[in-house]
Amino acid sequence: MTRQISLVETRAIDGRVGLRLIRHRDALAWRDCRQRNQDWLRPWEATVPPSGIAAQEIPQTFGAMVRRMRTELREGRMIPWVITLDREFAGQLTVGGITYGSLRSAYIGYWVDQRVAGRGLAPTAVAMAIDYCLDVLGLHRIEINIRPENQASRRVVEKLGIHEEGRRPEYLHIDGQWRDHITYVVLEGEYPLGVLDHWRTIRRRLVA
Repeated sequence: MTRQISLVETRAIDGRVGLRLIRHRDALAWRDCRQRNQDWLRPWEATVPPSGIAAQEIPQTFGAMVRRMRTELREGRMIPWVITLDREFAGQLTVGGITYGSLRSAYIGYWVDQRVAGRGLAPTAVAMAIDYCLDVLGLHRIEINIRPENQASRRVVEKLGIHEEGRRPEYLHIDGQWRDHITYVVLEGEYPLGVLDHWRTIRRRLVA
C-alpha cells in the first residue's frame, strides 16, 4: 500500500538548515561536492555486488539518479531531499522504503559535506526528516542503519537520543563488501514534542 506525497509540502527548515527535494539543476553543486568528498564518503557508500543484472540497479549518472528518485517519490516510496545550509547544497538525506498498511515504516540515509560536518547540520536535518515522516506521513517506525565503524554518523543519531535496536550481520553491500550495520529506531510517540524540539533543547543545554 502506498500514498501520494505532496511535492509542495515536502520541505522543512530550521534556522540555517533546510531540506528540499533534489532537482536536476543541483547537478553542478552535487558533482562538485561528491568530487571533493570522495575519500570522506567512500567507506560508507552503497555498492552493488558484481552479479550481472543487479549491477544495473544503481543509476550511473546524476540525471538518471534524479529521474529514478522522482519516480519513486511520485509513487510514494521515497523522499529524496537535499540538505542545505544557508540555502546552499550541503549534502543529501533520503527517506526510503516507505511502507504503509500494517507496517508504516521507512528508513533514513544521509551524508553531508565534510566541510560542514560537526556543526549540528546532520542532526538537525535528521530530526526534521523523522518529524516529517511521523507527523506528516503518519508512519510508525523509522530506521537508521549505520556501519559500526562510522563513528561520525553514529554520533548524529546518538546526539538525538535515538535508541539502538541491535546489529544486522552483512546487512548492506558497502564499499565492495557485505557489511554489518547497527540499527537505530524511532517509534511513533517516543518524542511527544518531536525530535527537532528535543534536539533544540539539547543544543540550548550545550551552549548554556
